[in-house]
Amino acid sequence: MQITSAMKMVSAAKLKKAQDAITAMRPYADKLTELLQNLSGSLDSDIGGKYADNRPVNKVLVVAITSNRGLCGAFNSNIIKQSVSLYHGKYGGKQVDFMTIGKKGNDILGKKFTIVSNHSEIYDDLTFENVAEIAENLMQRFTEGEYDRIELVYNKFKNAATQIVMTEQILPIVPVEGDTSGSADYIFEPSKAEIVEQLIPKSLKTQLYKAIRDSFASEHGARMTAMHKATDNAAELRDQLTLTYNKARQASITNEILEIVGGAEALNN
Repeated sequence: MQITSAMKMVSAAKLKKAQDAITAMRPYADKLTELLQNLSGSLDSDIGGKYADNRPVNKVLVVAITSNRGLCGAFNSNIIKQSVSLYHGKYGGKQVDFMTIGKKGNDILGKKFTIVSNHSEIYDDLTFENVAEIAENLMQRFTEGEYDRIELVYNKFKNAATQIVMTEQILPIVPVEGDTSGSADYIFEPSKAEIVEQLIPKSLKTQLYKAIRDSFASEHGARMTAMHKATDNAAELRDQLTLTYNKARQASITNEILEIVGGAEALNN
């Protein structure tokens, strides 16, 4: 109980920092993604069209974002279940490979599926620059035709007790549905091609960084909740054992008193 209580306090302290980080970057990431999606309708003739190339889907890469450590409830198993569900369901019959970010996902998925790479070390130094290298690797695999679609599977942080399993298509870029002519009237300076060329890679890197940040905050929230429940269970078990011990002790004392009384009566007779 003392161990789980200490782990809960550690996760609570780490959660505050991780929660502040993801809350601060979400508006920027969402606006950048929205801007990119509004531009996606006119990317076919531009230099950025290679990131919006909707090819027939035959080869899929699923990026499963888990944690390096356990003791966080169903946090990792939910991601693994969703990843396996994509393999057998949505992309059944197609070539599906996995890229794992997190030791737990790599250990379990690696037993049955093809893992192209593992990036568990990213949590040792979680910075935008390190995540950008992974994003560049994903963009290169897509543009060279190694994969026709790349999906992200991660836990989105809602609050300390709730994490939402998300499946997001990172490549090719998903255009905005419906008529966006009213909200996509942009003036480009210095040139549309130059802006799009820089905007798309930055947006994709930000999208991946946000997903990993979300997962990082969700991990500490899930672990804090799991350790809180474990502490409560340990306290309940302690109370039950204390009660059982007291009953056994009382029964032992009662038997000793009965033996003494019986012995005294025998001597008197």
